[in-house]
Amino acid sequence: MSLLHKKAPEFTLQNENFEEVSLSELRKDSNVVILFYPLAFSSTCTEELCSVRDNMKIYEALNAKVVGISVDSMFVQKAFKKAQNLNFDLLSDFNKEAMTAYGVKDENFFGMQGVSKRSVFVIDKEGTVKYEEIHEESNVIPNFSAIQNALGEI
Repeated sequence: MSLLHKKAPEFTLQNENFEEVSLSELRKDSNVVILFYPLAFSSTCTEELCSVRDNMKIYEALNAKVVGISVDSMFVQKAFKKAQNLNFDLLSDFNKEAMTAYGVKDENFFGMQGVSKRSVFVIDKEGTVKYEEIHEESNVIPNFSAIQNALGEI
């Protein structure tokens, strides 16, 4: 199921500080990059999110807010954000609502059911999905150049 050029599913999730964050609020003044990742503290997820952290000025220059979403609880998200010194919100999709709405729920992640596939969605201020990247293999890092190019075209 592709969401490309379609309306992005709305969500409201809690961040690492137990604050509610909604897609509609995020996209009020900015484009949005949603990074679905399987699990905090795993090696590929850490590499992916640290790469975004290290290049945040690029995303800011492209008028984009970045959020990471995983099935981890707010407690785990808080520890992960602190341990990696991440400079964007991590949202808990503990009830698997957002990953299901975006079609990225993985039913077999090393025997675990209901973890998100590594995926990226770029959403413009109107709520339209302008870019999507969904990986069946969890060890694949997203194409950050393509993500940034998509943002530059909005």
